[in-house]
Amino acid sequence: MSIIKYFLQMLHSLPNGVTSSADRRRWHERSGRLAEFVAASLLIFKGYRILARRQRTPYGELDLIAVRGKRVAFVEVKLRRHIREAEAAIGQRQAGRMARAAEHWIWRHRRYRASQIGMDAIYLARNALPRHVCDIL
Repeated sequence: MSIIKYFLQMLHSLPNGVTSSADRRRWHERSGRLAEFVAASLLIFKGYRILARRQRTPYGELDLIAVRGKRVAFVEVKLRRHIREAEAAIGQRQAGRMARAAEHWIWRHRRYRASQIGMDAIYLARNALPRHVCDIL
């Protein structure tokens, strides 16, 4: 897990010379992709198979969709400076959007309609191991 901690430390250090809003946006996009990579690696380590990453629906984007056994997990990845901030980042509005997007995805993929559905979150923060929380809704 030390390589994951290394990546998390890298994510929070904005490089020198980043001044424009376009540069900041690119930096946050890259750090988000790296955070999703770390989260997907954690899920694979726990025995999940990744079905989709950054899946877009009319109701919003699902960060990760993974399956283990008969359970399909729709995973929201939150990267913040502290774990508490990451936990607080999923509000009612986002939870509702996530549920609608998951329902849309399930109805487009018949194979998974009979599966158990889970709304999970993976919280990432500097100097902390990733935290996977099942059934946040």
